Amino acid sequence: MPTDRKVVPLDILLNHQQRILLISGPNAGGKSVCLKTVGLLQYMLQCGMLIPVAESSVCGIFGNIFIDIGDEQSLENDLSTYSSHLLNMKNMMKYANNTTLILIDEFGGGTEPQIGGAIAEAVLKRFNEKKAFGVITTHYQNLKHYAKDTPRIVNGAMLYDRQQMRPLFQLRIGNPGSSFAVEIARKIGIPEDVIADASELVGTEYINADKYLQDIVRDKRYWENKRQLIHQQEKKLEATIAEYEEKISTIKGQKREILEKARQDAENLLQKSNSLIEQTVKEIKEAQAEKEETKRIRAKLHQFREQVEKNSHDNEPTQPHGRKKRSNHKDTKKDNHSESSAQVPKSVEVGHFVRLKCQNTVGTVQKMNGDEVTVAFGDILTTVKINRLEPTFERPKSPLAGMESSIYNTTTAIRNKKIANFKSVADVRGMRGEECLRTITDFIDDAIVAGIKNVSILHGTGNGILRQLVRQYLATIPEVQSYRDELPQFGGTGITLVELAY
Repeated sequence: MPTDRKVVPLDILLNHQQRILLISGPNAGGKSVCLKTVGLLQYMLQCGMLIPVAESSVCGIFGNIFIDIGDEQSLENDLSTYSSHLLNMKNMMKYANNTTLILIDEFGGGTEPQIGGAIAEAVLKRFNEKKAFGVITTHYQNLKHYAKDTPRIVNGAMLYDRQQMRPLFQLRIGNPGSSFAVEIARKIGIPEDVIADASELVGTEYINADKYLQDIVRDKRYWENKRQLIHQQEKKLEATIAEYEEKISTIKGQKREILEKARQDAENLLQKSNSLIEQTVKEIKEAQAEKEETKRIRAKLHQFREQVEKNSHDNEPTQPHGRKKRSNHKDTKKDNHSESSAQVPKSVEVGHFVRLKCQNTVGTVQKMNGDEVTVAFGDILTTVKINRLEPTFERPKSPLAGMESSIYNTTTAIRNKKIANFKSVADVRGMRGEECLRTITDFIDDAIVAGIKNVSILHGTGNGILRQLVRQYLATIPEVQSYRDELPQFGGTGITLVELAY
């Protein structure tokens, strides 16, 4: 047995609201494999054996298990294939109840399809009335319609890869499956004129219904994959948010520690200053204001003041270009003027620190558009006129300002890259349905990000199938305001013009 075969898990659910599962799909598509898997595992379980299922699986125990699989014709008992099936159906209807599991392969087969399908539908109705559980495979359209409209019965489909024409052995509950009869006949090599005659005999309505079933299964797979991708991205986003919230909490904790230390240092300095002043006054009084002694005491006080100022300068944050705020003992007004002319920029540019006139809050310039400037004040981005701002050498007090600037700049860079690389025409000629829809989805998303409102989709003319698929899909996108054919001289019905509104 090859060791490189992939094991495909089977997910199946039967409960009181969904008692009978009717499985349809192509021949060699896995219907009988699914049915026999259910029967084998259930019988193993009821014999006390361990079965290979997920650890969260829930299994029931049945009083009866009725099985109709394979060909039970008998020359000895004068039974044809169909007769043997009917005999099994008779016994099942007689003894079935709400603790019965019924397993039937190719329900209604072995006789003329129209009457065989009708009898199968009537028997299925009796199974449902007795509230029996069951897994049943079929090709009959009338049974698929009956399951769709009847409580406690649900359709299921074995998935099939239409591009590679191979079964996927995956069960999807909720919709019936296509038989893929035309596609399989074409793959085997049946002449195209024979396939055309058969299609004409059965009618376009039947062919279209089968095609719609295939499209439904394909679209369901596409959107399930899309949903899984979105779920994965949401989990990553939640993890990123949790990480940033933890970092913000850490920053806030560090901020509280810094402020508390600064408060303690200020209290210590104040106590030391008060003690020194009291001691100085005491020494002056005791020295009876002698001139030399007074000079010595004043010099000691001056030395203490210089030491305090030095410590303050060492602890100050650096200013733009790595400078520290310095002061001397000259006139305060004159000193401030010299600092402004040396360190504060005369104009406002991206990356500069600014404050609103008559306000104390400092922000960082993020971008400029004419006389409008976007500034980050802590956690808030705001746009103001440039004449309301004045440059400053002070840094923003919020520890998150730099982080916000980085996030904003990164987002802007990504969007600019999208705009630079975006092409307003998507070429989907020659693509199959699923690839075409995926390409259009990404194309519309990129157009919205880039701010483009008018785009084109080149699908060609051909038989008009791809054009119809494109337009049906465009009608489901909320951001699409309208779509129409291109002018005849520029491509006509081979190109669809799309106008976006968002």
